[in-house]
Amino acid sequence: MPEPRVPAMDPSSDIHPTAVIEPGAVIGPGCRIGAYAYLGAEVVLAEANVVGPHVVIEGRSRIGRGNRFLQFASIGAGPQRDGWAGEVGRLEIGADNVFREQVTVNASTGEAPTRIGDRNLLMTGAHVGHDVQLGSDIRMANGATLGGHVQVEDFAWISGLCVVHQTCRIGTHAFVAGGAMVVQDVPPYCLVQGDRARLAGLNTTGLKRAGLGHPELAALRRAYRALFLRGGTLAERIAAARTGSPESPEVRRLADFLESAARGVISARRRHALAA
Repeated sequence: MPEPRVPAMDPSSDIHPTAVIEPGAVIGPGCRIGAYAYLGAEVVLAEANVVGPHVVIEGRSRIGRGNRFLQFASIGAGPQRDGWAGEVGRLEIGADNVFREQVTVNASTGEAPTRIGDRNLLMTGAHVGHDVQLGSDIRMANGATLGGHVQVEDFAWISGLCVVHQTCRIGTHAFVAGGAMVVQDVPPYCLVQGDRARLAGLNTTGLKRAGLGHPELAALRRAYRALFLRGGTLAERIAAARTGSPESPEVRRLADFLESAARGVISARRRHALAA
């Protein structure tokens, strides 16, 4: 008879006797698995992960080193959408992330995985929907919710109780203020607030904390005025922003982001997206 499958567990890992590890799961060196945690058969943990009590990790989940999952987090479950028939989706998580209590991260609906980068902090009750692409160094505060297929670029901040509509994009170093309802793309380096969210200015505090100096901030202020506070078509305003600060990588990234928007971009003008 063939040998029964057993979990692949490094002897240096510390696994509570009440934890359930399905045969086929792989647990790297130095991991700690808490009481009543559950790891599915297709889960792979790299080294030095901490899985707290009552955490569930399932699906085809590949998890990098040094992550922390606090109690009652649900990681890798199937998508929350009509028509899901129980197919096992994919999830890839990088390194050194923190998933606080009751965080939920859904696996993908196809072969391309839901992805989470490195050094992110997802606070209590945050939700990452299916097929989301989450970059690195991102903060999601308590109760922040990302619908399916949302893309969030590095260093973005999504405050408490925010809701981001499926397929929206959140640009790098953007700040989404508490309780915002986001239904279009949030430009990089900008701050949005309200229901429905609209532009309130540059994320000046966050940009200074990130190390941007006076020249970079001045270039972004010129671009912001050209893009969001003046008339003309979107193409004309993008051209004006590029011309005003041709050497600024931040302005180029902001202009590129607007040019690639499919859902429209949140505007400073209430209830109006940028005209194409």
